[in-house]
Amino acid sequence: MVIVLERNIREDHKSRVRSFLETHGFKVREIIGEEETIFGAVGHLTLDLREVEVLPGVARVIPISKPYKLASRELQKHDSVVKVGPVRIGGRRIAVIAGPCAVEGREAILESAHQVRKSGAVMLRGGAYKPRTSPYAFQGLGVEGLRYLKEAGEATGMPIVSEIVSPELLDVMIEYVDLLQVGARNMQNFEMLKAIGNRNVPVMLKRGPCATIEEWLMAAEYLLAHGAENVILCERGIRTFETYTRNSLDISSIPVIKKLSHLPIMVDPSHATGIRAKVLPVALGAVAAGADGLVVEVHPNPDEALSDGPQSLYPDQFERLMRDIQALAPVVEKEVLRLPEKSERVPEFTRAGDADTQGLMIAFQGERGAYSEQALLRYFHHDDVVPLPLPDFRSVFEAVLSGRSRYGVIPLENSLAGSIHENFDLMLQFPDIHIVGEVKIRIIHSLIGTPGATIEGIRRVYSHPQGLAQCARFLDEQTGWERVPFYDTAGSVAFVAEKGDPSIAAIANAEAATVYKMQVLKEGIETNPQNYTRFAVVARLEDAHVDRPNKASIVFDTPDTPGALLSCMAVLAARNLNLKKLESRPILGKPWQYMFYLDIELPADPAPFEQAMKELADKAQELRLLGKYRAG
Repeated sequence: MVIVLERNIREDHKSRVRSFLETHGFKVREIIGEEETIFGAVGHLTLDLREVEVLPGVARVIPISKPYKLASRELQKHDSVVKVGPVRIGGRRIAVIAGPCAVEGREAILESAHQVRKSGAVMLRGGAYKPRTSPYAFQGLGVEGLRYLKEAGEATGMPIVSEIVSPELLDVMIEYVDLLQVGARNMQNFEMLKAIGNRNVPVMLKRGPCATIEEWLMAAEYLLAHGAENVILCERGIRTFETYTRNSLDISSIPVIKKLSHLPIMVDPSHATGIRAKVLPVALGAVAAGADGLVVEVHPNPDEALSDGPQSLYPDQFERLMRDIQALAPVVEKEVLRLPEKSERVPEFTRAGDADTQGLMIAFQGERGAYSEQALLRYFHHDDVVPLPLPDFRSVFEAVLSGRSRYGVIPLENSLAGSIHENFDLMLQFPDIHIVGEVKIRIIHSLIGTPGATIEGIRRVYSHPQGLAQCARFLDEQTGWERVPFYDTAGSVAFVAEKGDPSIAAIANAEAATVYKMQVLKEGIETNPQNYTRFAVVARLEDAHVDRPNKASIVFDTPDTPGALLSCMAVLAARNLNLKKLESRPILGKPWQYMFYLDIELPADPAPFEQAMKELADKAQELRLLGKYRAG
């Protein structure tokens, strides 16, 4: 059952409720949400629910109808995020685990680790104990393999994943492994699930080859009921009559799990297909269906692999897959999780709010729930990020420059409306602010009204002028609606919430409805679904170091001579530097004179760009580097 506690419950009342439940044989888990705190109580129902409802501090009691209690969405409405070292699996992130099927030797696993890390994997997989169909097949290196795996993980900064095949190996596995994998063959090895649960270590539970979704969730319930707090599900295909692939990937299980459970779900396209060429399209399909990440087998030389070579990707194939996932991520409103390079400095925390609150302060323009805040939360993967809403773009720059916030997030360009010129101009006015990152999000507009409001009852709609323009087709279909421009999309939701009038509505990001406890009346009302905004993450110059940048932004003006711009462009062409954007802007205070803003793709070797900058400094006027950063 779910026991919803009163908002300001006294600690002695909370202790009394917990004690009462435990005395009656229930295992109790406290879940603290943004809106309410609950107790999840699991056990044999031996008492009348009314006995719990009358306890001091109890707001209401909700029975859980599903046989899996702790794994159920009924218990926990928001998605769980599982922490494995620096990696967070779930929420808005797409995490990719990669590595060979089996640890074959020290040098081999080190080579694999560096290759997958370079392409964007955040965790390293590899089997030290291999449960094989044939007793004569390679069974793994055992403890020696675990040592090699741990060494490779430490060398690359990646947590490691490996399969546990027996409860007797639990102690040695925990010593070396960050995330235990329970393989498909052991999904219903309940004694092992109990033992793992009792140790409360992060665990990834693969679906059995013949298991239903409910059986899979019941296996997860064994882990949760015995103490595990960080459980990840992994779909790896089920056994059907089909023979063209190793298994049949049940891609429909992803949205089903998302509806039934709060647990994150990964997909293993390698074991699902068993065929290297099928892994890439199936992996992208899993991401499109809503998977929180992938588990992919990658080998430096699959033809010589001791285990599952035919389904292992070559390193260049894995690199291509990561690029494709990066391109797909904004469409599904997620961000590909990446680990910082070991040489990158870890940001210090800036004090936020009052003296009792500390977190990584990030400034953005707008109200809570704005698209800029959505971009902020996609880019930064810290749990203790503190968004700082500010009234205008200049305030964001000033907050970063003064040290009030460590970073700022500003929109630079929309795929439909073009560049946000004010921010390009501000980049010139604040020379000590540099771009350190980039994030793209898809803009999905929703019609948001007060709780209980209906579309039929709406008479006025508020939003930023661009929001109104981008939803023109939907608004044209409504009869008699007055369109009222507002300074900010999320701010329009806050305004409607304050008024409480069911006849007015706002157009904004659906997240804003959650922030202001409003109701989404219709989602996806934008005229053109190809609506994306590119945001820049900015920081002070002293905080602007980025390891292995792949993009640079510069600005310069040219002498008033024939061919001056062509001469500058020739410098880039001569060094084979790919231009991604070129835009001119009037120079403030100098009528009919222009600055040129350029985005340049950076090669792995920094020398050509550095040489080009030196030569441009001689040919251009007022050349400035706006930032070198990583872009998706």
